Amino acid sequence: MKRRTLPVLATLSTVAALLLTACGSGDDKPAANDKIAGADQGAKTPKESADPSAAEAGDKPDGVDLSLPKDMNLVFDWQKPKDPNEAAAMDDAANFVRAIYRGVHKRTSNDAAVTAYSTAGGLHYAKTQIDGRIDGGWTATGTRRHYQATTRSAPNGKSVEVAFCVDSSKFYGKEIKTGKVLKSKPSISDFDYFKIIMVKVPTSDALWQASKVFVETKVAKCQ
Repeated sequence: MKRRTLPVLATLSTVAALLLTACGSGDDKPAANDKIAGADQGAKTPKESADPSAAEAGDKPDGVDLSLPKDMNLVFDWQKPKDPNEAAAMDDAANFVRAIYRGVHKRTSNDAAVTAYSTAGGLHYAKTQIDGRIDGGWTATGTRRHYQATTRSAPNGKSVEVAFCVDSSKFYGKEIKTGKVLKSKPSISDFDYFKIIMVKVPTSDALWQASKVFVETKVAKCQ
């Protein structure tokens, strides 16, 4: 994988800083193997690209489009939990990821899907990922797989931690001007572990937004 590094930016979280980069493979990997933080974050410890194995998009706000180009395939290979709040939070965690790559495809970090499915630190993360790819002149292509998902609810029922593995070994960066796909041999750098803190929108019974994102890179348990 050919890496292109973004500036190190802090999230809006007051607890931890997240090193963010854009990878030539099109993934969301930090520049260093950061430890997952956030123990006190409130959670106890698309049309064109639809895939049969992908989780269905959750209830979407009116007018929000999550469709992606056919060559950008995000697969969510996980089962929904029985708890309705956790199931809804998991759906919208997937929608948050879709929103990021829709922003990459549309070349804007202000796409309606981004602002619908993220807030605070999650919105900062999404905009950093999208803007980094816009500035670098590349998009993404291939298949990005999300799996081994778990959920944990906060006692107040207003936030849910959604954690999952990501395999980007078949997901690549693509130069906008030339159309060149940047490929390299698969390695442990293709496997990341995400923890996303989803918060329930007070004015909606169905919508959850990503408020914080923590990433651990080069994770052997995800291989």
